[in-house]
Parts: sequence; structure tokens; C-alpha cells
Amino acid sequence: MRIRALTGLTALALLAGGCSLVGQEDDGAQGVKQTQVTLVTHESFDLPKDLVATFEKDTGYDLKISKLADAGTLTNQLVLTKDKPVGDVVFGIDNAFATRAIEEGVFSGYAPALPAGAEQYELPGDGDDALTPVDTGAVCVNVDSAWFRDQGVPEPQTLDDLTKPAYRDLFVVPAASTSSPGLAFLLATIGRYGEDWTGYWKRLVANGTKVVKGWTEAYFEDFTFSGGDRPIVVSYDSSPAFTLDKAGRKTSTRALLDGCFRQVEYAGVLKSGSTNTDGAHAVIDWLLSPEVQAALPGSMYVFPVAEDTTLPAEWAEFAKRPEKTEQVDPAEIAEKRKAWLEEWTDLTSR
Repeated sequence: MRIRALTGLTALALLAGGCSLVGQEDDGAQGVKQTQVTLVTHESFDLPKDLVATFEKDTGYDLKISKLADAGTLTNQLVLTKDKPVGDVVFGIDNAFATRAIEEGVFSGYAPALPAGAEQYELPGDGDDALTPVDTGAVCVNVDSAWFRDQGVPEPQTLDDLTKPAYRDLFVVPAASTSSPGLAFLLATIGRYGEDWTGYWKRLVANGTKVVKGWTEAYFEDFTFSGGDRPIVVSYDSSPAFTLDKAGRKTSTRALLDGCFRQVEYAGVLKSGSTNTDGAHAVIDWLLSPEVQAALPGSMYVFPVAEDTTLPAEWAEFAKRPEKTEQVDPAEIAEKRKAWLEEWTDLTSR
């Protein structure tokens, strides 16, 4: 699963040092190839070791993977350290946070050859080729069907249901201010309810919705599937494929395909005179390769952007995708994100 948690010690050490981890064997002289390339990403990044080994063998680069935080915190850190970046290339910034990083001048442009179907996931308005789409999925409410069945309570079906008395104290959400799926869910409610999104959140809070720092806490601590006491959680459309029984024949959870928000994760070259640009390009090309695209579902429970990728057999049955998702224009997100988050924080902290 896509574990979104802060790796505080790593992040603090990198930020305190204010330095890049690139090119340890490069003395800065022209023509000397930097043999180390550092990929900065979130904690859920997880690809098979043999794919990493093949990348290193084929390119001659030593790939260092620095896992810092959730996409939201990751974006903040990249902005804070843009003059002395903590790596060469980043993966895991999503469409909810991408415009902020672009506006802050974090990236150098790069336009790799995209696999078939990936063009539809390019960030609107990204004329400088700052970010490259790598994977996609939808943030959706998930329910523990087994819990509802055992309790004899009907499962919720829509976002509106979550504000009803029958579901009081049953819903847990990751914070929009510190979590990528949390912000995506907030944007889904803005897309659904428009200017009345604040009214919807007031009803959620009044109905006992619990807000926690990140998706990891929500899914692996509070969600009943993981031993918690809340059978409704914000997660992903692919999450039910994670909760299969040992035989792989049935799942105990399902995603509500009402009110989902499409999420796209991007990779980008970090901008600095010290950045190993060639190595960063090689990493992005690798992330788009058929081998990595095929590994994404099983490794990180996301959908590849390459449309010809064969998905695991169980995904066809259990990882149902919404026919449509809630939409918020990226330009509007960029313009209003700060104000929305301030208002959301005020609403949920009362």
C-alpha cells in the first residue's frame, strides 16, 4: 500500500545539512560524470530490488533513494531547499501540489518520450515540461464491508451518507494540510459541493469524523480492517485489492466510487547548478520503462500511466476504477489552495 508517513530524522538531517547528496565522485570539473544520482520521494516508494540493480547496471549510476515524507510535506521541503536541493530528481509530487512547486521554480524542464496513453495525465498548463506523469489512481472513501456485515448496518454509498447519524463516529480522514490523499479528499468535496463545501465539512465534523495527521495513521491505526475502531476511511480505488483473503478470492473492503478525486504522481528534475541532470533524466526514463510501469501495481498499488501495461489479474475484479471523478481546475487549486486549507483547518479544529 501507499504508505504516507513522515520520515522525520531523514528529512531533518538533510534539511539541517542544507546540501545535496549528488555526485560524490564528481569534483565539479567539466566532463567528469557524476556516478551517483539521488531520487527524492515519499515513504511509499517501493520497487523491486532487481529493477534498481538493472537500472544501475544499464546506466552506470549508483541510485540513492531518499524517502522524505508525504507528497504535501515533500513539496514544502523541496521549496524550502530549492537553492540547495536534497537530491537530483523527485518522484511523488501529485496534481494537488504540483502547481506550487512549479511556481516556486523547483524544477528544470525535461520532455521524455511518453508511453502510449500517458499524455492524458500531463499537468495542464505545464508548458515548460517541469513534470512527467508516472502513475495514477483515485482517492476514494473505503469501507470495511466485513465490519458492516457483522454489525448488521448498511454500508454508506455516497458522500452525503457520511453525514448521516447512522455513520456517526465511524469515519476517519487524513488531514488535508499534511496529507496528499487528505488534500485530494478535500478537493473532491470542493468539486462536488462547490461553495457549500464548508457546509459539508461542518456536517462531517458534527457527525464525529476524526481527522488524523496522515494516511498511514488513518488506514493502519484507525481503520477497522487494521484493528482500529473506524470502518470508513479515505484511501484509494486500488485499496480493496490489498485486502484480499489468503486465497485471493474475496476482499473484505470496497471503495465507494462516488466522490473520488483522480490523483496523478509526477517525476521532475530538481533545479540547481549542482544537480546531476543527466542522471535525473535517466531516472525519469527508467520510471517510464515497461518494466517499472508493470511493477507499479504490485509494488505501490497505483495504476501505471502506460495504457498497454498488463495489470495483476485480481485488479480486474477488486480494483474498480470510478467512471468519473470530481474535478477542480489546477489553476484554481494554485490560486485558492492556501485559503482553502486555512478555512478547512479552522473548521476541523473547532
